Amino acid sequence: MTTLFDAEAPSAVQALEIRPFDAPLGAEVLGLDLSRPLAADDFARIHRAHLAHHVLVFRDQRITPQQQVDFSARFGPLQIHVLKGFQLQHHPEILIVSNIKENGQPIGLGDAGAYWHSDLSYKEKPSLGSLLHAQELPSEGGDTLFANQHTAWDTLPAALQNAVAGLRAEHSYLAKYEELRARNPWRPKLTQAQLDEVQPAVHPVVRTHPENGRKALFVSEHFTTRIVGIPEDESRALLDELFAHTSRAELVYRHAWQPHDMVFWDNRSVTHLAAGTPDHLRRKLYRTTIEGSAPF
Repeated sequence: MTTLFDAEAPSAVQALEIRPFDAPLGAEVLGLDLSRPLAADDFARIHRAHLAHHVLVFRDQRITPQQQVDFSARFGPLQIHVLKGFQLQHHPEILIVSNIKENGQPIGLGDAGAYWHSDLSYKEKPSLGSLLHAQELPSEGGDTLFANQHTAWDTLPAALQNAVAGLRAEHSYLAKYEELRARNPWRPKLTQAQLDEVQPAVHPVVRTHPENGRKALFVSEHFTTRIVGIPEDESRALLDELFAHTSRAELVYRHAWQPHDMVFWDNRSVTHLAAGTPDHLRRKLYRTTIEGSAPF
């Protein structure tokens, strides 16, 4: 029986350093070369750091798309995004996140992350984590914000904790889709097959992390549509209060991208937001997404 740490790899351990940020979450990983086979001890250390810090920034990773896929797949099966037109050729596991257009057509998902969210929370098995690798960066803008949802739960007023404990909420990929299409007409109209692929899912408002055992709020303005079993007006008011709480500045690490950064975040622990890029500046990144387990 294999485990998370089983892999064919040489015994040579790299001289990597994990340096926490002066922020509510996150750490950078220095001295690691993911173009080389990764020793089991290094992988185990990275896994522990990911659980502890929720966001890891691997600096200066000059790796191929296949190497990104291979590293990502060591954490679990990879999920394929419903917008398959934005897959990287020959690498369906990679979603191109980009504002670049060629021959008048977008090469990637240019408005990804326009609202706070946890990736693929609308799936029965939402994402464990996502990895985003910088290919081309703008000279200004393009930051990504991450908010610590464990701390969001810990700092939620007791009355509100009691109010949401045990509640469940619906998550839908379609929640903001037509709104985004109205702003970005290049977003494709979904086929029936794609609609079938993104049926809404219902998850706990407060989930327990399956590996570190900590509670976290699990709602987002992008995908959470309603709290199940209570009147619509109460649901809306409660969600608005939670959305405001989960994105407070004191919960947030703001990542300013450097060339060849690869960022690996835990979708069970954080939500994230794209800060935006000026339209005239090119930005392109490659994203892989790891399947998680059903939230509880």
